Amino acid sequence: MTTHNAEATWFGTLHKGSGIMKPGSADFGSDFTFTSRFENVAFSNPEEFLGAALTGCYSMYLSALLGELGYTSNRIHTTAEVSLEMISNEPTITAISLNSQAEVPVIDEITFLAQARAAKKFCPVSKALAGVQIELTANLVR
Repeated sequence: MTTHNAEATWFGTLHKGSGIMKPGSADFGSDFTFTSRFENVAFSNPEEFLGAALTGCYSMYLSALLGELGYTSNRIHTTAEVSLEMISNEPTITAISLNSQAEVPVIDEITFLAQARAAKKFCPVSKALAGVQIELTANLVR
């Protein structure tokens, strides 16, 4: 198996500082600040990267599960909403809502939904986030 890297650098104080996050193999970084994380202001935040990791992992895993059954998806598009709330005066990721739209010819709804649920449960990022409630809405698109 492999090991993947990412990095972040923070400059200054929590409230007035700023940082940059970068996936290890990417040629780009993403700026983030206190306000981008806690006040929905421009720039990115760690929760968006977490959501991106989960949507990518989930979509790939669903594709793999469908492939094991002989189905080929034309497209799997997944979005995530990551909820960050203050719990006991600490910022806490409390839930992640996945919404996946999959275009899979020939498959029936029951088989598709079973594979969609299995992908949510068993993709590696989902397993790493086991302490966070992850909700899933999955739709088969024709």
